[in-house]
Amino acid sequence: MQVFSKFPELKTTIFTQMSALARECGAINLSQGFPDFSPHPKLLEAKCKAMKQGANQYAPMQGYMPLRERIAEKTQELYGFVCNPETEITITAGATQAIFTAILTFLNPDEEAILIEPVYDSYLPAVRLCKGIAKFVELNPNDFSVPWQQVKKLISKKTKLILINSPHNPTGSTLKKKDLQELEKLTKGTDILIISDEVYEHIIFDKQSHESILRYPELAKRSLVISSFGKTYHVTGWKVGYVVAPENLTAEFRKVHQYNVFCVNLPAQIAFYEILKEKSLYEELGQFYEEKRNFFQKLLQSTRFQLKKVEGTYFQLVSYEKITNEKDIDFAIRMTKEFGVAPIPLSVFYSKQNDYKHLRFCFAKENETLEKAAEKLTKI
Repeated sequence: MQVFSKFPELKTTIFTQMSALARECGAINLSQGFPDFSPHPKLLEAKCKAMKQGANQYAPMQGYMPLRERIAEKTQELYGFVCNPETEITITAGATQAIFTAILTFLNPDEEAILIEPVYDSYLPAVRLCKGIAKFVELNPNDFSVPWQQVKKLISKKTKLILINSPHNPTGSTLKKKDLQELEKLTKGTDILIISDEVYEHIIFDKQSHESILRYPELAKRSLVISSFGKTYHVTGWKVGYVVAPENLTAEFRKVHQYNVFCVNLPAQIAFYEILKEKSLYEELGQFYEEKRNFFQKLLQSTRFQLKKVEGTYFQLVSYEKITNEKDIDFAIRMTKEFGVAPIPLSVFYSKQNDYKHLRFCFAKENETLEKAAEKLTKI
């Protein structure tokens, strides 16, 4: 049978490839972004309790209402943004599904989406699946700041979406107040929508505050803001996230969402409702990972890698330009096979596979894991 492929050039994601290679080689997997430690016991207990009490059937398509109400409370407390849990919050099967559904909902053929690269790998395939046109702006390679004048030059009558991500995966940089103010100026008086990927909103360092789109009323009116419970509560495998958006955008989003996944795991939603009562778990998450960052950076000082500044997320970017001239993908594979540590090469996050000799390590690991990895990295 001849099969027509909508993605003839697309391969399995680099995350899947590197994790598989790490398993095959028995290497320490610092490639894919997931913790190797257990979530809070109360979260596990709450999910088990929900299942035992019979919460095993379909959830409401929009999401478990008590959870949405608690999200609304949290959003107002953190960002001063008041939203209606009935009409402006939707629970999704993780952030990637939310991003995909948002793009699928609003981007039409031949309309343009501006992507800021290095860019998380799910954005571009979703744009192409909609037969949209991707326009790329590259972060400044020195400090990973956004060149807003270049963004401005790309805006046209065909621009429908701008996708932003902060704290940023894979660079660990963050958007500042001036960035959001600039974005507000660029989109004022237009019909451009913003998809704001904020899954690492609570993992931000050095006494910074997360500059959510929701802090800016004019931006919030045109935005879908995406968050992740998996990143916040160390349960990436549960795949639960949510979208906050104005009622008119939410109504359209849900039309696609209901046929995309219909609804999300009910016991998990009930568990997140319960765990959100423990505010300290997300309020202190940044400090928890900041200590991880500092610990890992100290370990890497005895290696030949050059560390890049990390303002948020649980990823450490390093330069290996003083070690080898190999392509980053080739070096990442060789590191996994020969030295027993699996990273992610950064070129895969660029549309033209720009190779700046950068690798990404995930430090959401037990200290023992990081120590073992560092011991191997010192041998390079």
